[in-house]
Amino acid sequence: MYYGNNDVRVEEKLKPKIGPGELLVKVMSSGICGTDVVEWYRRNRVPLVLGHEIAGEVVEIGDGTRRYKAGDRISASHHVPCNTCHYCLMGHHTVCDTLRKTNFDPGGFAEFLRIPAINVEKGGVYLLPEEVSFEEATFVEPLACVLRSQTQAGYKKNQTVLIIGSGITGLLHIQLARARSFGKIIATDINDYRLKMASKFGADLTIHAKENIPEEVKKFNDNRLGDLVILCTGAASAIEQAFKSVDRGGTILFFASTEEGLKFSLSINEFFWKNEAALMSSYAANPQEHLDALELIRDRKVNVKDMITHRLGLNEIQNGFKLVSEAKESIKVIIEPQKGV
Repeated sequence: MYYGNNDVRVEEKLKPKIGPGELLVKVMSSGICGTDVVEWYRRNRVPLVLGHEIAGEVVEIGDGTRRYKAGDRISASHHVPCNTCHYCLMGHHTVCDTLRKTNFDPGGFAEFLRIPAINVEKGGVYLLPEEVSFEEATFVEPLACVLRSQTQAGYKKNQTVLIIGSGITGLLHIQLARARSFGKIIATDINDYRLKMASKFGADLTIHAKENIPEEVKKFNDNRLGDLVILCTGAASAIEQAFKSVDRGGTILFFASTEEGLKFSLSINEFFWKNEAALMSSYAANPQEHLDALELIRDRKVNVKDMITHRLGLNEIQNGFKLVSEAKESIKVIIEPQKGV
């Protein structure tokens, strides 16, 4: 039960009861997402059970459920789109009102959770291939978000991509860019450990954030800046670097949230006029993108297993939140609810 980053408690609740069309899932693995430690985003809704990067085993099925059975190994989406509203029909499934209202009961940091009928009906439950472990399946949701964002940004082969921030999402962006045959892949961070991980997972060049990022990019990239600049951190200094590091005709993709209320100003003439530069954002992913992400993991085109640095039982979850919020020498922290309760 989340009260704040420094106050995450193990509390007893009754096992959820399921209704028609619903599933009861025994949670085997649940990843701590970077958004789980953004306190301002949920301070008015605490206490609540977080955890949306889940994998587990179906233990009960509601009346009328035919596609799934007890014993199935699954991953699932906590949010699902309606597929029929204006936004869905325009391809913007992740701004759908239904997607923003749906959720698990109670959340992935629990021994058991209920998947509502609408999540099941709208295709938000994914059967796991034998080749994909529970802990690997916790990456389906974050990888789907990364996949969607690169697609939305109109990625092209041989583009130079600059990834600002080499935490978990930055590393997924690096790996997906490599799998999609981007050109040069450049990564930055303020943390030397994460820069080493960026090199390990496929970055051609890593740059410490204290350096002159635009100049270092040009030195490495035939005197050109980045075609696609992906912000995997919301720090104001990183946003400033992004504006200075994108080439003519390039795109800046805002992938991470910022501190509360952050505003940024820029010269319209200097940035946009005659430069054909673009700013865009991306949020969440639709069910098909989850399936595509699962396929990438199954086919080992994205190596998620080696990104896991910590595996903790439910009784160690406070330490897990500490590791993620401090963002030092950790990449992916996995909670295993069936252990250590």
